[in-house]
Amino acid sequence: MRHLIGLAVLAAGFAFIGPPPPARGDEAKPNVVWIIVDDMSANFSCYGERAVQTPNVDRMAREGLRFTKTFVTAPVCSACRSALITGMYQTSIGAQNHRSGRGVEKIHLPEGVEPIPALFKRNGYYTAISGPLGEGKGDRLGKTDYNFEWDPAMYDGPDWSGRKPGQPFFMQVQLPGGKAREGKNWPARVRRELGEPTREDAVQLAPYYPIDPVIIEDWARYLDSVRLTDKQVGDVIARLEKEGILDQTVVFFMTDHGISHARGKQFLYDEGLHVPLVIRGPGIPRGAVRSDLISQIDLAPTSLALAGIPIPKSMEAKNLLATEGTDRDAVFSARDRCDETVEHLRSVRTQRFKYVRNGYPERPMLQPNRYKDDKAIIKRLRELHAEGKLNDLHERILFAPTRPKEELYDLNDDPYELNNRAADPGYSGMLEKLRNRLDEWIEATGDKGRNPEPAAMYDSDMAVYLNQTKGERAEILKRNIATMKRWEAEGK
Repeated sequence: MRHLIGLAVLAAGFAFIGPPPPARGDEAKPNVVWIIVDDMSANFSCYGERAVQTPNVDRMAREGLRFTKTFVTAPVCSACRSALITGMYQTSIGAQNHRSGRGVEKIHLPEGVEPIPALFKRNGYYTAISGPLGEGKGDRLGKTDYNFEWDPAMYDGPDWSGRKPGQPFFMQVQLPGGKAREGKNWPARVRRELGEPTREDAVQLAPYYPIDPVIIEDWARYLDSVRLTDKQVGDVIARLEKEGILDQTVVFFMTDHGISHARGKQFLYDEGLHVPLVIRGPGIPRGAVRSDLISQIDLAPTSLALAGIPIPKSMEAKNLLATEGTDRDAVFSARDRCDETVEHLRSVRTQRFKYVRNGYPERPMLQPNRYKDDKAIIKRLRELHAEGKLNDLHERILFAPTRPKEELYDLNDDPYELNNRAADPGYSGMLEKLRNRLDEWIEATGDKGRNPEPAAMYDSDMAVYLNQTKGERAEILKRNIATMKRWEAEGK
């Protein structure tokens, strides 16, 4: 783990390096606000989305720094959030399986690793976490969803109003994002808060999704959730302005992973990994854009540095605003068990290429998964597949019965990751290079996904799924659990 930087980062010579954080001296420390959004890709107008307008996020980009190539380390909530809050890869701290540690056996952070709020609090900051501001949440804290054991005392309250006069604060505002569209009263809420819903004829789908009324309607609802998210971002900015502290506050805006769709959430394609990142505040360049590779875990050391708090030497992330040593020539991501569905995926992405390694190539892309299979879009895709109404591309991308062990995409020519070049002799050199890079990262970070998840960490959750799932899916689920327990017994 300690050698990650030496193995994973080479100077890439990008044209723009951010400025150093403002000098501290006797100057008051800035407030730091993270706005973290569920289940949403970079579908904001400042990122090129044309179907909706997002004036508040656009304002942040206009008055701050926008990153165009930010990627999460895990495409599912709990693993991603466990990494984000520690500045460590979830695979390094044993938090890689979605909502693991809910059983008898618990996950404890390695020695020397602490959640960021605990570091802020120890250095004099008031720490807070909430859902959307101004929605009557009262004393409710916001979403955490960490896989490891943590002390609730690291949060002082649901917002910064309880701080001492002049005390700086670290605040997380957790927004529902793409999940909001799943509510039964969603259409009424859209009309009440946003006006007319997004027109379905404005929707543009990726080529691997069929043009189907159910898929189109869902995407239009999703775009309305983008609009709501933008409104909620505006609420945060407005409150900071009203209290006269906006110019003393560094605001980060980011999502926890991409849209929850067939090839998005839970998968290592850009639809699941690529997220927006915008930073606005004192010491941040105005109207700047950076296209270097960024990992979502970089928010942790960047925020600590802005507050003048020493960055732990063990932290695997980078301060994005340092004058040197910030460039990455690759970003790494991983996906393991999600709910009852056993999986083992690893990827490395450079500016031009994406390499994905499938741990279980004998299994289909869309393995049964109760969480995703309950969604109308997945039900509709499965119906179209069963009725033979999907074209060859949709069948190959979404419903192939097995997967290749390795995938390689040339993103310059193939941004939708449709054409696997792993077997192409013309790409053999790049395949070998990225294969080695991934192996180096796995070794350097001590990837704990190589070891089986103890049954005691998931048995209680699996019992719930077994009781609620019927028929063929229940049988597959039981087989998955039996496989996991066999791996554990065999020490794999």
